[in-house]
Amino acid sequence: MDTMQQARLDAAAAANAEDASIWRWFCVLLEERRVRWRYAFDQWVVSVDRVRVAAESNFHDAIRAAKRAAENRGLGLLHEASGDARRSRVNEDVTRCLRSDDECLRSPVGHTH
Repeated sequence: MDTMQQARLDAAAAANAEDASIWRWFCVLLEERRVRWRYAFDQWVVSVDRVRVAAESNFHDAIRAAKRAAENRGLGLLHEASGDARRSRVNEDVTRCLRSDDECLRSPVGHTH
């Protein structure tokens, strides 16, 4: 394997790790009903904790931008669960959500018309 192929593999692995992090964040906020999105005027508008944080023409780009902007503003932070039962439920919800990305995207929670 030459240097260019290795660089491509490394870049793909980094992108996959970042993408997984974004969708884990999204799923937790979705389960907690803290993220909302709508399509208006050819843009996906995303709000976290009732604050508009991103607007992009592509849904995936809007969610990525929302995560960055929300973290910069101290919004959408994932809180430590206060008890094992809460932690267990959140972990189960995230696991279920990650098993089926379509399930998260089809869920009416967070989607406003």
